[in-house]
Amino acid sequence: FYLPRLFVYHVEHQSKKEFVEVVQIQEMKIYKYIGYPAMWATFLSGAWMLYLNPVILESGGWMHAKIFVVVFLIMYSLSLDYYRKELLAGNCKKSGKFFRAYNEVPTLLALLIVGYVITKTFSFLFTFISIAVFAFIVYKIMTPKR
Repeated sequence: FYLPRLFVYHVEHQSKKEFVEVVQIQEMKIYKYIGYPAMWATFLSGAWMLYLNPVILESGGWMHAKIFVVVFLIMYSLSLDYYRKELLAGNCKKSGKFFRAYNEVPTLLALLIVGYVITKTFSFLFTFISIAVFAFIVYKIMTPKR
């Protein structure tokens, strides 16, 4: 949840070279030493759980929905490394507002995952409301203040 915030600082303070160098070090350490290993630990423990208890896949659509959202969370995590490398190379064209909005993506995905697990159901209404609230938050972040 912190890495996109660092991307905001990186993008919005590019004229301050020393500051950006410190932020780049933080970005690398957070991704390589915390984010990437945590992603793999989560993936492997989930795969191991399914291997030990495959009947859980027969418990309804909620587990399939959860796995689908987890795949998006993994893609999000990998995209953070892409943006980190783009920023490092000076090729990133994204704005601070984009990264502020992008910072909300894992919150939505976590909300969906936890909601599916707690209710043990796949509800289109729950999914729609969650995505609508997320879209509203992103809209508020991206809309210029008057």
